[in-house]
Amino acid sequence: ANEFMDDIRGNLFDEDVYVFTPNGDVMSLTRGATTVDFAYRIHTEVGNHCSGALINGRIVTLDTELQNGDIVEIITQKNSHPSLDWLNYAVTSGARNRIRQWYKRSHRDENMARGRDMLEKALGKNGFEAMLKSEPAQTAAERCNYPNVDDLLAGLGYGEVTLNLVVNRLREAVKAQQPIEPTANIKTEDSETLLAEVITSPSKSLTRTSDAPILGVEGLLHHMAGCCHPLPGEPIIGVVSMGSRGIAIHRQGCPNVERIAGDRLIPVSWNAGETAASKRLPTYPVQVRIEVIDRVGVLKDILSHLSDLQINVHKAQVKTFPGQTAEIDLGLDVRDHSHLEQTFNQLRKMTDVLSLYRVSEAD
Repeated sequence: ANEFMDDIRGNLFDEDVYVFTPNGDVMSLTRGATTVDFAYRIHTEVGNHCSGALINGRIVTLDTELQNGDIVEIITQKNSHPSLDWLNYAVTSGARNRIRQWYKRSHRDENMARGRDMLEKALGKNGFEAMLKSEPAQTAAERCNYPNVDDLLAGLGYGEVTLNLVVNRLREAVKAQQPIEPTANIKTEDSETLLAEVITSPSKSLTRTSDAPILGVEGLLHHMAGCCHPLPGEPIIGVVSMGSRGIAIHRQGCPNVERIAGDRLIPVSWNAGETAASKRLPTYPVQVRIEVIDRVGVLKDILSHLSDLQINVHKAQVKTFPGQTAEIDLGLDVRDHSHLEQTFNQLRKMTDVLSLYRVSEAD
């Protein structure tokens, strides 16, 4: 037996480490793997309830690095659960992904509430609850690869699916069921009319021959609302401002628009033709919030990633919380809604990013 162990220690590839279960089964892991990686390699539930480990009969900490020939036994407890600290020493992708998946599931209610809030801000309060129970909402969830609306909301809150995609799927579901002409009156009690009116862009009724970036306000004084920071490519609405400020351009579903009388609302849209023809595209400010694993250098890494994407950052603020998490509020300058979505897609690939979403000034 000793000769066999010596052979294993001497002849394995440098990039792998081979260890034994108490039953004598050999398991291979990436060199640098710890007892946490070993636990998840056995089974997801073993990893999720891991409370300690024995190596060669001795109790060790969960961050202990495995060596060739170690005999590893995992101690589990029903009430033990993963900690985000484990991501600091879990090196295998399987273990890291399962730790993040557990975190996502354990915060399901929080993510559902966040997703509900995001969608409600986009569609408005009136008829919102009825809309969530409607057939188009269920259809939209399935088209986003979720079995039901609750899972869709949780995915939206977690950042797995974008708000723009959800709104587009809702629009498609409503149109497929009953085509309805868009209107500027966004106040209604009927759930499906609410969807049709709020998520259908009013641009069909506007000409695209103008050179102005926004159609519907040609020749009129107008400005971008500072509360919601609308971006080219997303549905917008014009609000006649009190006083002499002209027309404020808001994102459809902006909470501030909900309190405004319907006679002050006017249909507007982005002029896609003018935007495409521009040689030098302007940038627009947008506020985003990123929930991350709190570690030294995480903000620097995110800012470096944004720099590689040629995204200007004009504001950065960090707030830390118990449990090794932090919130990073960033002010970014992007060209349009598509540019923002591309940026989000790249940031989601970072292992330290738990969730990210867009916020308004009021959040």
